[in-house]
Amino acid sequence: MHQAAGTPAPPPTPVDPYVRVRGAREHNLRGVDVDIPRDALTVFTGVSGSGKSSLAFGTLYAEAQRRYFESVAPYARRLIHQIGAPKVDSVTGLPPAVSLEQRRSSPGARSSVGTVTLLSNSLRMLYSRAGTYPPGAERLDSDAFSPNTAAGACPSCHGLGRIHRTSEELLVPDPGLSIRQGAIAAWPGAWQGKNLRDILDALGHDVDRPWRELPAKDREWILFTEEQPVVTVHPVREAERIQRPYQGTYMSAHRHVMRTFADSRSATLRARAEKFLTDSPCPVCEGRRLRPESLAVTFAGRTIAEVAALALTDLDALLASAPLDGEAARVLAEDLRSRIGPITELGLGYLSLDRTAPTLSAGELQRLRLATQLRSGLFGVVYVLDEPSAGLHPADTEALLGVLDRLKAAGNTVFVVEHHLDVVRHADWLVDVGPLAGEHGGQVLHSGPPQDLAEVAGSATARHLFAAREPVAAPRQVRTATGAVRLTGVDRHNLRELEAEFPLGVFTAVTGVSGSGKSTLVGQVLAREVGERLGEADFPVRRLVEVDQKPIGRTPRSNLATYTGLFDVVRKLFTASPEARARGWKAGRFSFNVPGGRCETCQGEGFVSVELMFLPSTYAPCPECAGARYNAETLEVRYEGLNIAEVLGLTVESAAVFFAEVPAAARSLRALEEIGLGYLRLGQPATELSGGEAQRIKLATELQRLRRDHTLYLLDEPTTGLHPADVRVLLRQLHGLVDAGHSVVVVEHDMAVVAGADWVIDLGPGGGTAGGRVVAAGTPSQVASATGSRTAPYLARALGTGRVG
Repeated sequence: MHQAAGTPAPPPTPVDPYVRVRGAREHNLRGVDVDIPRDALTVFTGVSGSGKSSLAFGTLYAEAQRRYFESVAPYARRLIHQIGAPKVDSVTGLPPAVSLEQRRSSPGARSSVGTVTLLSNSLRMLYSRAGTYPPGAERLDSDAFSPNTAAGACPSCHGLGRIHRTSEELLVPDPGLSIRQGAIAAWPGAWQGKNLRDILDALGHDVDRPWRELPAKDREWILFTEEQPVVTVHPVREAERIQRPYQGTYMSAHRHVMRTFADSRSATLRARAEKFLTDSPCPVCEGRRLRPESLAVTFAGRTIAEVAALALTDLDALLASAPLDGEAARVLAEDLRSRIGPITELGLGYLSLDRTAPTLSAGELQRLRLATQLRSGLFGVVYVLDEPSAGLHPADTEALLGVLDRLKAAGNTVFVVEHHLDVVRHADWLVDVGPLAGEHGGQVLHSGPPQDLAEVAGSATARHLFAAREPVAAPRQVRTATGAVRLTGVDRHNLRELEAEFPLGVFTAVTGVSGSGKSTLVGQVLAREVGERLGEADFPVRRLVEVDQKPIGRTPRSNLATYTGLFDVVRKLFTASPEARARGWKAGRFSFNVPGGRCETCQGEGFVSVELMFLPSTYAPCPECAGARYNAETLEVRYEGLNIAEVLGLTVESAAVFFAEVPAAARSLRALEEIGLGYLRLGQPATELSGGEAQRIKLATELQRLRRDHTLYLLDEPTTGLHPADVRVLLRQLHGLVDAGHSVVVVEHDMAVVAGADWVIDLGPGGGTAGGRVVAAGTPSQVASATGSRTAPYLARALGTGRVG
């Protein structure tokens, strides 16, 4: 219907400037009603487990995603219905959303900084269109410069840059043994290994002669043949067992190891196979991953492999100074530089394009994706970010705030789940969730300008945000070291001829900007040095415990109860119940990992994987058991009134009361509660846990079996994902370990933690090639006054407040 000529246009309908949520009940949210302004920077705060992520990601982003799926093809909608909608009565005024969550699954080995940021595409185009080719060489398509395509990958290593080989010495470590005695260590154990031995016997090989006495050509064939002969095996009869002849297929030890390493989905089996392999640079491409004709093309005198190995700051300088011959070269170089700018601005200029994604921290990955979004030019969308300050040195936080402001200035709404107080203070609007965690949280305590939070009495955030209300802690007496671990001549990654001394019997913090070499020094060099010296008579450290942020499992099958060993105790209690004994059930009946008691539809996971053709697969509750994990018969057995699924549904706090009279369970639960994880459910899947939660579960597992032997605890950014109130809880535990005679070393950016340390080692001064040196070492007050340290002014400010943890 057309508007008549001359008729004035109707006035525009006023757009509601708020996103309005009514009745949000996701996870622990208690029917939350909240209004959040659009086109603003809103920060969601609250203690760990309070429900802020349930509101930002579980409700707002999930609802925006659901609406998007409603608009796409019926096939996709049918899949999405399996996942379900967030538990909320209504959400109005919600634009399309982009999530930049800290993903817990690791990207593949072929994924790199270049592929994540799309910079590799532009660089390959530059070489294809503007590279210098050898005389007479044919111009190559951009695909020929990618190690991930058939056109570009080195045919020897298939574009991986490294090859895995094995040898007789690795496959047969003890040639004095016979095959029957297990000479071929690389073979699988149990029945499969016996099967291969019986097949060799049937093929006529002597399985009882020592390996070294077998003819060389037989040893070569047994270990390395690609043949797979099939023979009839007549097993040796064992008493009371009927064993019939069967057709057995032989597989050489080399073939078994290579196939397991390449194809097995079991991390344990792959790790076992890796022990029989050597890993070395590909002799054809010398680790450069590309075909010779691709490596023959240069730009500014360098191959694409050499340029991809440069730190982004160096690559930017190269592009700025290189002579650009022609319009294509100029446009492509400018495009690359404009993409590199936001990445270096976020403190990631030390990364190179060929740095593999699995070696990046969750915070680094998220900031790379954030920098890429700045270039996308989207407007009118909601960006939902998960702790973008994670892993950021205080010196880099200002740049992050600038990036968030630019996303907002481009006409977007920015929602950030964050604990960093500088980010919280910078917000236009604050949504504070609490007051505590789990069932004691789930309420919006404040939704409004940050300064108005000062009037909210029950807010843990308010107590830390407004320093005047924070009781000043008296500076603690610095402990005296009982010894030291000295590292000299360290040469790894960006650490060059480094010398460092780690005092023992004290709390040591290792600081420095992102990429300065902290994780390399502590997680690789120090850990290896101490690991190799354990057991030496004059070495004071008797145990080494590394507590990282890697997931405690990669599927919903792994959870808090299984990781801590608590589930073994629970299963024994159920097995001892009169109903279970009457049915003759053993502990396996109450395991969701083996057939019997579990629900077979989801095979005990409680979830089924929903494969989406154009998006990452996701998990939906099992339609048969509705997430209970067990079949109906198993759920009939009860302990103290609860079935096994209901026990797994208890929070740590509730379970501590429920199992108060069971010492083995109470000890585990107390350790988890004391470290601030009382809000987690016993059966909470590993896929739902943050890196910080996984790290604290590992630490609690260690604390519950605390030994008297001098232990060195290494932690990489333990405060990631922690509200300042939770940081205090964690610090109490860590300082308690030192008071009990142990040593603690933390890699840390939180200056309140560093200020409370006994000793500080500051690396830098910059990241990448500009870092890797010890800039300062000493007590916190000594490092705070060091010249040339980017950490010093921030540490001085933390010491000046007296807030030392």
